[in-house]
Amino acid sequence: MTLSERPDVVIVGSGMGGATLAAALAPTGRRVLILERGHRLEHSAEARDDVAIFGRGHFRPKEEWLDGEGRSFSPGNYYHAGGNSKFYGAVLLRYRAEDFRPLRHMGGTTPGWPITYDELEPFYQEAESLYQVRGALGEDPTEPPHSGAYSYPPVPDEPPIADLRRRLSGVGLHPSSLPLGVDVEAWLGHGRTPWDAFPNTRGGKMDAETVGLATALQHPNVQLLEGARVRRLLAGEGGRIDGLVVERNGATETISAPVVVLAAGAVNSAALLLASADARHPRGLANGSDQVGRNFMNHNCSAVLAIHPTRRNDSVYQKTVRVNDFYLTGGPNGEPLGNVQLLGKISGPILASQSGLPRPVAGWVARHSVDLYAMSEDLPNPESRVSLKGDRIVLDWKRSNWAAHEALVAKLKRKLREAGYPIVLSRPFDRRTPSHQCGTARLGADPASSVVDPFCRSHDHPNLFVVDASVLPTSAAVNPALTIAALALRAGEHIKQREWTA
Repeated sequence: MTLSERPDVVIVGSGMGGATLAAALAPTGRRVLILERGHRLEHSAEARDDVAIFGRGHFRPKEEWLDGEGRSFSPGNYYHAGGNSKFYGAVLLRYRAEDFRPLRHMGGTTPGWPITYDELEPFYQEAESLYQVRGALGEDPTEPPHSGAYSYPPVPDEPPIADLRRRLSGVGLHPSSLPLGVDVEAWLGHGRTPWDAFPNTRGGKMDAETVGLATALQHPNVQLLEGARVRRLLAGEGGRIDGLVVERNGATETISAPVVVLAAGAVNSAALLLASADARHPRGLANGSDQVGRNFMNHNCSAVLAIHPTRRNDSVYQKTVRVNDFYLTGGPNGEPLGNVQLLGKISGPILASQSGLPRPVAGWVARHSVDLYAMSEDLPNPESRVSLKGDRIVLDWKRSNWAAHEALVAKLKRKLREAGYPIVLSRPFDRRTPSHQCGTARLGADPASSVVDPFCRSHDHPNLFVVDASVLPTSAAVNPALTIAALALRAGEHIKQREWTA
């Protein structure tokens, strides 16, 4: 396909949603154009340098957002081919079946989804196959039904993590293998580091670029346009999206297609819809419900370090175990608390940069710690939102359900002490860390209370789809990447059957 040819579909963004959708549509032969604001991430010495990544923020974007009080901060979102998945922990977990139904939490009750787990399950299975997920069934008591097994066995535990798994089992928990999109041998072949928050520049991680985008670009009808920033969408009198205003190489052009897909991420997709306001749509496009930008969610997360003064943790990678004993219960009245999984191994420089500890102290702690990640659900709140102030993004995140997160961390600390770790420390993540942003263009059956329908199609604009974390009605308490991919595959099937039947 050349730029002179009008595409059949334009996809804005090449992250987990956009790249997976492109892979789904590519075999049709229809012309698919992917517009990516960033560029492919080239390898550099900094890609495996923990000081550069965590201390100097080498890969962080050169932009500032405003918080709800009007203060500037540097977001942790990335603009590259593959989106934030270039830096993700490669955790590819399904939502639990219960997550699709209304659930009572300590901080309120979730609204549920307009589709069931069973409706999404075939697409979960397809996404796991596409992203070559390593995992094992039968270990996690909360695991929902699977129509097939994982294609690959789980990533093995290193000895200190195998010891942790035994210890957690000994105190009554059910540690299980974390489903991962990582070829460990390939990853370690290019440098012996963790993969969590390290960019994937040499392969090994199954991210949106190396899998979804690479699969799509095997087809000559698919084209990736890098350095193409979409500034606004143009809606015609009939409600259809007639064009996209695109900046590239210092010039501005308008691109049109019969089908338009937003996949720029929960913050940027919402911001783009709001920035596209016009006389007929003064609140922004796709916003007849006034829900665009609202219900922003970001997981409540804490790092938890389990320290033993005489036992070293010499793991290179340790992110292989999860614990879901408190996922569906554990609160004072049986409410869900959340998910626990391993972090990528924290080094002394990482810990020093994040904690302010002197480098020698941080190094000792890092050598004697096992590093865990406690994650709790953030509940949708219409006042937690993305908006615009001029050209600047305003992210007014209002945390919810924090008491549940504190309860999860407290229970985890007690169990770790019982398991033989006398020192257990914790620290919550702040708003600079995008812990799975979602919810700003929610999926729903009712146009009065949602932005897109159950197939990710705009209620207001018949040729507009949104296929990123924006559409998630709830955040659950697991990493959203696989759910985004599954929804993108489902949307792709709908487009093929309903939009391209002629």
